[in-house]
Amino acid sequence: MRPGARRGYRAVVRHDDKAERTAWRVTSGEPAPGEVERLLRLLPGWFGIESSVLEYVADARTRPAYQAWPGPRFQAAEPSGVLLAARHFPASAEIYLMAVDPAWHRRGAGRALVAALEADLIADGVEFLQVKTQGPARPDAGYTKTRQFYAGVGFQPLEEIYGLWPGLPCLIMIKSLRPGTSPSTDSHPGR
Repeated sequence: MRPGARRGYRAVVRHDDKAERTAWRVTSGEPAPGEVERLLRLLPGWFGIESSVLEYVADARTRPAYQAWPGPRFQAAEPSGVLLAARHFPASAEIYLMAVDPAWHRRGAGRALVAALEADLIADGVEFLQVKTQGPARPDAGYTKTRQFYAGVGFQPLEEIYGLWPGLPCLIMIKSLRPGTSPSTDSHPGR
């Protein structure tokens, strides 16, 4: 099944050694530019360049969105997280965008989104998944946490490049989705 085809997922993700488990429902299928814009505007430390926000929102009009909804006891009217993917070649894909409401950071939404995407990609025969984020050559506490998150779900740094984003280093991180590799749902509890 192609990423973004209408599907629903349930994930229980351990987000902290002392915290309770949160059940997440991840939906996919329809573009969600309004949700992308709402969530990006909650994250100015990561998405503070207006032209970039507008570009992501425009792209969200044509890309199916994965959306994370907290479990039934929270009765959320809006998703707490969103992920957009890109397919570059039959065997490779990219997390093009992921944004989680800061009120829900470290509670499993991001892990649930990545796990749902991976399930679709594996079913479609994809072998490699990549993500780009700000590289460590420009220290930033928020992006340090972002890189730790991606490492926690199995991504490894491949290369830090310059020129993709004006004035900022871009770290390309990759993950193998080949059979026998670990899924993202709970590979590193407590991170």
